[in-house]
Amino acid sequence: MKKINSFILAAFAVIALVAAGCSNNESANETKSAKANTAKNVENLPNYRYVDLDSILSKYNLAKDYTEEMLRMQSNMESAAKRHENKIQNFASTVQNKMQNNGYLSEASYRQDEQTFASMQNEAQRNIASLQNNYQAAAMRGHQAVMDSITEFIKDYNKKRGYDAIFQKASTLYINPDLDITDEVVEGLNARYNKVNKK
Repeated sequence: MKKINSFILAAFAVIALVAAGCSNNESANETKSAKANTAKNVENLPNYRYVDLDSILSKYNLAKDYTEEMLRMQSNMESAAKRHENKIQNFASTVQNKMQNNGYLSEASYRQDEQTFASMQNEAQRNIASLQNNYQAAAMRGHQAVMDSITEFIKDYNKKRGYDAIFQKASTLYINPDLDITDEVVEGLNARYNKVNKK
């Protein structure tokens, strides 16, 4: 992170020096004209670009597939919790009815049901904890796989483009919208992902 921040500061320092040099050689009107042309002419843009990571994650098919998988796991976890809850409540009702109707012939049989009830609660806790651990592990694996995929794609993408830097939009206060390559990156990511899935 420190390297990125240093690089960003260095990049902005270079841009500031270039801008200062231009302002010394041109009038105020010429500078305004140059800025207007820069916004319209891609060839005159600085040699860096940016992506909106949130937008990529919402549009990238691999990220969407992992999101669907996590929703399925969450739904399964909620269903399992509900099943355990219902099973425990039904057993508790059975115990309550037996107590009200003098269904216990001995204290030992009541103690046995107490132990069964405690075992059911422990089993439910273990099962839900296991499902939660699996969910968290899958979420971490999915996040890492998506981020690795995006990083690798951008490295390959930049070999052809030769940009000096590709920033995340979230780490800037303002950046020229003409420098946005998010849609291009999403299109490339999805084309590569769909190609791999067809094999």
